[in-house]
Amino acid sequence: MKFLFDFFPILLFFIAYKAYDIYVATAVAIIAAFIQVGWFWLQHRRFEKMHVITLLLITLLGGATLMLQDPDFIKWKPTIVNWLFGVVFIGSQFIGKKTIIQRMMESSVELPAAIWIKLNLAWAIFFIFLGFLNLYVAFSGHYDMDAWVNFKMFGMIGLTFIFIIGQAFFIGRYIKEPEDENTPENAKEKP
Repeated sequence: MKFLFDFFPILLFFIAYKAYDIYVATAVAIIAAFIQVGWFWLQHRRFEKMHVITLLLITLLGGATLMLQDPDFIKWKPTIVNWLFGVVFIGSQFIGKKTIIQRMMESSVELPAAIWIKLNLAWAIFFIFLGFLNLYVAFSGHYDMDAWVNFKMFGMIGLTFIFIIGQAFFIGRYIKEPEDENTPENAKEKP
């Protein structure tokens, strides 16, 4: 459910674009981002950083798209968001004792420190790659607006799913199985 909530503005952007045009879709995405942040605050009495960053960027770049009637501004948003995430992941290797991926996942997975660093770096590279890929699709001249919107909706999300599956296979080799309390070496003899 959280996944759908996180992608709420993107989904509405896609639907509005298909029904109308890029400008209506941009306005809908801005409104959806405000609703997303407000709804989350009403439910949890706090703000999610990713939602706030998205709201600020979509308001700034989407507002420029609407005021100047230039869709290039909104096309930059996925690149900027992904590059910011990439920088945060890289920076987390030098700030604090744990990488950001370790802080996010360590309650579910126990991994050696070197693997956390590799995993964190892989995420950073992935986000930076997605940013460059978005620029290519948006501005190379090989793709039209429809292709970019489809890429934003399906391509980026699809690539993220593929990356997460690959990550699961990678970390699966390092996950320690919990010891069973009923094994002979752990079983206590009862008098």
